[in-house]
Amino acid sequence: MLSYLHSFHAGNFADVLKHLVSSQILSYLTQKPKPLFYLDTHSGSGGFQLQGSEAQKNREFLNGIGKLWQLNETLPQAVQQYLELIQTFNPGEELQLYPGSPWFAQTLLREHDRANLFELHPREYQNCLANFGKDRRFKVFNKDGFHACISQLPPKEKRGYILMDPPYEVKDDYDTAVNTLIKAYKKFAIGTYALWYPVVERRRIDRIEKLFKDSGIRNIQLFELGIAKDSDKGMTSSGMIVINPPWTLKQTMQETLPFLADRLAGAKGSFRIQQLSDE
Repeated sequence: MLSYLHSFHAGNFADVLKHLVSSQILSYLTQKPKPLFYLDTHSGSGGFQLQGSEAQKNREFLNGIGKLWQLNETLPQAVQQYLELIQTFNPGEELQLYPGSPWFAQTLLREHDRANLFELHPREYQNCLANFGKDRRFKVFNKDGFHACISQLPPKEKRGYILMDPPYEVKDDYDTAVNTLIKAYKKFAIGTYALWYPVVERRRIDRIEKLFKDSGIRNIQLFELGIAKDSDKGMTSSGMIVINPPWTLKQTMQETLPFLADRLAGAKGSFRIQQLSDE
């Protein structure tokens, strides 16, 4: 199935969590001078027009970046850094555009780093190619990202960050994502991996957590942000499961997630930080 278009959901609360965590990982990994390899398994187009018809249909950005854009208060450092990145993507003071994961990588990676982007959807692939094809650090592929996650590893740089953000159009994607990451880890155990997931049915998340716990992989952390109860309809929460996270990430999220839960959802907001496996 290739019907999923992220432009309908761009900038929502799930994007806030995904991109804040991902930018924190990239910022940390690029502190060391050695080259870094970035792999995005489901890259999308790389950028979205929030005033376009697709983003305006459900206006999901209003429960995410829209609530953070003009906050006039002292912010947690990670939120401040995230917002500064979004501001550089917009030409003026008005929030008009929202970047995708590849753009965060393009901005934070250095000249000697390298990135491979994978996208199956024909339109999204063409947009991604137009947005990043001229960057010599980037290669864009119209291929399956799950397979790429295994075939591209280990990278020649011996340092890597792999972001997996499947659309979950097919229910098997939950198991496929976990099984793919387990196989990838066996090939490249020192890489940092992040898997984004939506909470639509809690039982599916309970299952992937158990699969990770039973995998034997060490040092796995989970970060989840919710704006409604699990019993409500639709995506009520979303999360990031990170393998080999930066040692600073857990403390950063302990400072950040309570703030995001409150500002994005008030009394309905929730968050979860869990160590799925120890180092």
